[in-house]
Amino acid sequence: MDSNTSVSAPARRTRGIVSAALAVLALAGVLFFLRRPLMMAAPTCMAGRWHGCFDTFNGVVLMTLVTVPVALLAAWVLARCRRAAGAGSAWRRSVAEVGMVHGTAPFLWLTMMPGGEAGTAPARVSLVPLRDLVTMGPLGIVGNLLVFAALGFFAPMRFAALASVPRVLALGAGCSVLVETAQYVLSLDRVSSVDDVLVNAAGAVLAGLASRRWWRTGTQAGPDEHRAGLVGVG
Repeated sequence: MDSNTSVSAPARRTRGIVSAALAVLALAGVLFFLRRPLMMAAPTCMAGRWHGCFDTFNGVVLMTLVTVPVALLAAWVLARCRRAAGAGSAWRRSVAEVGMVHGTAPFLWLTMMPGGEAGTAPARVSLVPLRDLVTMGPLGIVGNLLVFAALGFFAPMRFAALASVPRVLALGAGCSVLVETAQYVLSLDRVSSVDDVLVNAAGAVLAGLASRRWWRTGTQAGPDEHRAGLVGVG
């Protein structure tokens, strides 16, 4: 048993190093692909001007990447505080919470950006499945897959109640329905489409499957949660 444990620990470290290296390579690839549009938005964003930065796709993506160190610092602080308090799974919970927010908020911002005729153009709804999918194009499909990908990836890691494929699907679909409803109610000059809901939910599920090995289960509650359960029983 001791030999198995000693072998499994280096294996876990190796997998962690490989995963981190792949993540860095993926980020480098994204930065290389987006380098020109990001550099176009950089002067406006660095000058702190709202127009041309926070109301453009390039500007929002740039600021999302720039704030990655802030997100990492926030996760580190949360984990340190939890470890100091004796909480279990401190790193996983902290990274999951920060990842959900940092990975989802920019896409929500982009989806809620008003169009050129917001407030004047009539609200539009498309309820025929797959009709809009053929007009999205590859970039539109990828963008819709990513809207709730971070939520689908990190939510089951943080909440045991969401650690199943049907629940991740329901989470992604429910959040997408809320966004599409908001677009319609606020008259943002956007089409509230059932295809957006389908692709958003699919993206959440695919991302959730990618993180399945780290999903939280009811048997992984930390010491603080066990103490809370004992107090509740008493």
